[in-house]
Amino acid sequence: MTSPTAELGSILILAGRRPGAVDALAEAHGVADKCLVPVAGRPMIAHVLASAAETGAARIFVSSHHDGLADDLGDVVVDRLGDRLVFVPAADNLADSVFAVADLARFPMLITTADNCLLSPATIAEIGEEAARLGAEAGVALARREDVLAAHPEGQRRFYEFSDVAVSNCNAYWIGHRDALKAAEAFRGGGQFVKKPVRVMQTFGLVNLLRFRFGLGPIHHIFRRISRHLKVEVAALLVRDGATAVDVDNERSLRATEAIMARRRPPERPEAGLLLGLDRADRLDHGLADAGLVG
Repeated sequence: MTSPTAELGSILILAGRRPGAVDALAEAHGVADKCLVPVAGRPMIAHVLASAAETGAARIFVSSHHDGLADDLGDVVVDRLGDRLVFVPAADNLADSVFAVADLARFPMLITTADNCLLSPATIAEIGEEAARLGAEAGVALARREDVLAAHPEGQRRFYEFSDVAVSNCNAYWIGHRDALKAAEAFRGGGQFVKKPVRVMQTFGLVNLLRFRFGLGPIHHIFRRISRHLKVEVAALLVRDGATAVDVDNERSLRATEAIMARRRPPERPEAGLLLGLDRADRLDHGLADAGLVG
């Protein structure tokens, strides 16, 4: 079990690519890797790194096939993170990329993806708090459908239906300790595990696969069944910010992400010097008026 007061030890950002595959979004934007596609003026992974930098994680790993990614990234967040940021070679599947950092990482560890641009420091903290509240050894961050649609009606179209709630995956996973990494076996060969039933059946068991796929029961009940099969306490970690489920997979979700970012960006304020100058001018006008020198 994780300690209710356990501090986040590491963050792992998965930024690899499938062997031999060419990402359509990267190709359309003329960059070598999807993680370098510009989102609101910055490489998409820079947004994830910026949120990671605001946490107390001692190490932030980036798993990538891209040699020289730090140089090509060209973002101030790299210098800001300094020695906390560690680039590691990605494996040919997600599970092995996770296991590759097991001996380097401190736990608890949050695993996310380079296209998860709307993952905020507040949600990272909330994921850890939910894991502690539920006594989870591992967890999957999920957002409720109504919260996702409220963030942007076109941001996400895939939802998993349970008897009590419909949710979307937030591409963020909590691992409380090293032995709980066995839960990562579900992602060997890729993250689209619902589309690969044979592999999931081997990992979760046939009955659990059917219950998960067709929502046969309440969400926490189904995750308890999966936990018993895996011999790891895996929990559904429901987060409040529905935007966390909007990852940048294509032009539609890229536009939705930028729209959400623009809506949440604080309004620009006039420069302090200009405000000061206006304030002084206003006081001067009042002084002259009081003296009867202006109307």
